[in-house]
Amino acid sequence: MMQSFLLAAGLGTRLKPLTDSIPKALVPVAGTPLLKHISQKLIDAGAERIVINTHHFSEQIIDYVASQDWNIELKISDESAQLLDTGGGLKKAQHLFSPDAPILIHNVDILSNANLQQLEHAHKHHDVTLLVSKRTTNRYLLFNDDMRLVGWTNIQTGEVRSPYPNLDPSACRQFAFSGIHMFSPKLFPLMDNCPEKFPIMDFYLNHCHEIDIYGATQEGLQLLDVGKCDALAEAEKFITTLNAASNIN
Repeated sequence: MMQSFLLAAGLGTRLKPLTDSIPKALVPVAGTPLLKHISQKLIDAGAERIVINTHHFSEQIIDYVASQDWNIELKISDESAQLLDTGGGLKKAQHLFSPDAPILIHNVDILSNANLQQLEHAHKHHDVTLLVSKRTTNRYLLFNDDMRLVGWTNIQTGEVRSPYPNLDPSACRQFAFSGIHMFSPKLFPLMDNCPEKFPIMDFYLNHCHEIDIYGATQEGLQLLDVGKCDALAEAEKFITTLNAASNIN
């Protein structure tokens, strides 16, 4: 069994003016809301339960979810009172997950050709598995030669974050985070002392020396962040290409 946490609570400020009246999750791409595109990808990968966190226009998402026939268990974690970031949102929603299956965490505005079943398989012996790529960015996750997470760096500012003293980023393998990752529910007790709101990457960096957090790559991985209005046309082409490839396969 696999379960998923779909991150749909964001304000979608980069998608204004569209998100002045609808949540980011319901912005249509090729005539279908992002929420539907990503949920279907998760279901096709084998997710039997999806938990969706909501905040901005939460009622619209709740109504949309109720209007669809999903054929799986789908639950809402309502963050209307306060945005909790990914870590805090996951901590708040923990009671909605089974303790016996990994949780695939996925942003609602990330389209990709990622093989989620392959990622789940790569996760089997780890506590956390991060899907990463060689995408160019200013911020990189740092891994040792075995692809175990050891830190993070901002190459523009030179900032390094790691529980390992004097970590040299140039001696590490550097990859960009995709926003897609697998999380083992057995880690929830480690969140007991975390604040109500916190980034999940802070949690990972604080604990990477004591739990198994590994990076996974996939050949030919393509990712598209549908975070801005000018990305919507590209997103439609991306979806069309993915659907065509799926039909061929």
